[in-house]
Amino acid sequence: MAIGFRPRILSEKAPPRRRHIYEGSSKVLFEGPEPGTYVLYFKDNHHKNNELSVTGKGVINNRLSELLMLRLSEIGIETHFIRRLNMREQLVRATEVLPFDVVMHNVATGDFAKRLGLDEGMMLPEPIPELHVRTKGLLDSVISTRHITSLGWADADEVETLLNTTQRINDFLCGQFLALGVRLMRYSLSFGRVYLSDFMGDTQIILIDEITPDNCHLLDLKTGERLDLNKDSEEGIYDEQKAAKVYQEIAKRFGLLDAGGPPDLTISSLS
Repeated sequence: MAIGFRPRILSEKAPPRRRHIYEGSSKVLFEGPEPGTYVLYFKDNHHKNNELSVTGKGVINNRLSELLMLRLSEIGIETHFIRRLNMREQLVRATEVLPFDVVMHNVATGDFAKRLGLDEGMMLPEPIPELHVRTKGLLDSVISTRHITSLGWADADEVETLLNTTQRINDFLCGQFLALGVRLMRYSLSFGRVYLSDFMGDTQIILIDEITPDNCHLLDLKTGERLDLNKDSEEGIYDEQKAAKVYQEIAKRFGLLDAGGPPDLTISSLS
């Protein structure tokens, strides 16, 4: 072994060389091996601070997102997920990404509570979806359905389908987390359009991206402690050890870190 050589650890594993499509703070999108596909690579980088690396985070996010996407497909929700390729990658359908996200609020928290003058942690009478432009740095990214239809981002039928799908997803996910003693307070969903044929209008809106602690605000119902990093991030707090524990705890509750479970997700392999 050459002097000065230091083997890579799990968190430093570099993504393979492929045609690069897009890179965010916590994921990289590559051209897929088959037409109409992408490879989604999950990084260990903190989703709010790219200089902070949380060992094993990408592995957990890949497995957790796979699990939830598969469960959603079982209840008839169309998603971009095709199959998991390895510890950090999954094969997904290529889509035309809609330029807005849906943020679902079950509990008043963060900027939503501040904007509406609500108490932090207040349970909402019913889930409230908000539409946000997919652009970082905007002070106020909330938009209406009229913005979407007038700007041609989606037609009225697509928006209605998207919001109805969001409600079904919310009912399902809230039940999944509640069964594990966790309240899903707030989370974001991204959608994309797939073209089913060459005929104009023969399209479908499907769920894309991920469902992980990166885009969820979670509360431990037993301890009252947060099980995500979003509140800390809003306050400028970045604790690598705490972050690792948060991801591992969520993975444990979903059975991804049980003794005798998948060898690529044992505690020792992530630390």
